[in-house]
Amino acid sequence: MRQLIAISVFGAMLCAASTFPRAAASIPDWAYAIPQPPPGGAAAAPAATPDTSPKQLPGSTLTFTRQQISDGFGPADWFPGDHPKMPEIVAHGKRPDVRACGLCHYPNGKGRQENAGVSGLPVSYFVQTMNDFKDGLRKSSESRKANTNLMIQYAKLMTPEEIKEAAEYFVAMPWTPWVRVVETGTVPKMVSRGGIWIPVEGGEKEPIGTRIIETPENPERTEILRDPRSGFIAYAPAGSIKKGEALAKSGGGKTVECATCHGPDLKGLGPVPGIAGRSPSYLVRQMYDMQTGARHGEWAELMKPVVAKLGDEDLVNIAAYVSSLLPPRASSSAADRR
Repeated sequence: MRQLIAISVFGAMLCAASTFPRAAASIPDWAYAIPQPPPGGAAAAPAATPDTSPKQLPGSTLTFTRQQISDGFGPADWFPGDHPKMPEIVAHGKRPDVRACGLCHYPNGKGRQENAGVSGLPVSYFVQTMNDFKDGLRKSSESRKANTNLMIQYAKLMTPEEIKEAAEYFVAMPWTPWVRVVETGTVPKMVSRGGIWIPVEGGEKEPIGTRIIETPENPERTEILRDPRSGFIAYAPAGSIKKGEALAKSGGGKTVECATCHGPDLKGLGPVPGIAGRSPSYLVRQMYDMQTGARHGEWAELMKPVVAKLGDEDLVNIAAYVSSLLPPRASSSAADRR
């Protein structure tokens, strides 16, 4: 019944969607983290000699080289006991053009700030998303968002059976804490490496402005070792969580309360995905992509009037609040570490 009410509310709002202006003033570059070219047209640094030394992680008995860690058709699985047996498409992909889902999203489905956390999503939503990629309904507002372009390619090359296998695998693992939101007035200066914000050397800081800066808790363990147990910290403007809570719970005259569709605790409702505790970079990218019309599809069309009046600060505040909500921890110690 709650789901039917939610759909009815959005259906009514959809009628007026075309009259809503896009409120966000400009693309939120901080959420897309596109690496910048060398200054002044300088040539890129020459490729370094491959590092073939063995790598290890705390808590894992396994050893991998950097080449094995980033192998697109069989990436390192540091903690096999943390997840069910992976389907072939998740563990190894499909040569020559579909890389393993576990490479970017990790075997536990947590993902990183440059992509999506996919564990705990409803199977129907996962499948719908892949079909939207396949049918040209879901793109990025930022044409240089390389991994979105890759997802479109993968979706077109995967069979319906492979998509369903991946969906059922990832949904079997509940979403657990992964992002820690910290309010602040200043943040470390960052550089984007493959869509991940990494602090620059020297520890210099700058005002946060109207941004959320999401970065690994341990850059080496995330960027180089792809540690599926090492999460993220998201720096948000002071006061943004409280402001976001007011918008999320009341609409503030600009939107409707998030719980209408995402459930009272924002952990999902039927086929509608949970958003509590998810990456703020990802959440803002999706809201902005819906505003610009880059993202279409069944659920995106219902969301468009919901996000149409949200400005840059609104996107930041809502994402800060929603990401600060901690999902419940799983009961077992292995799941707790996911």
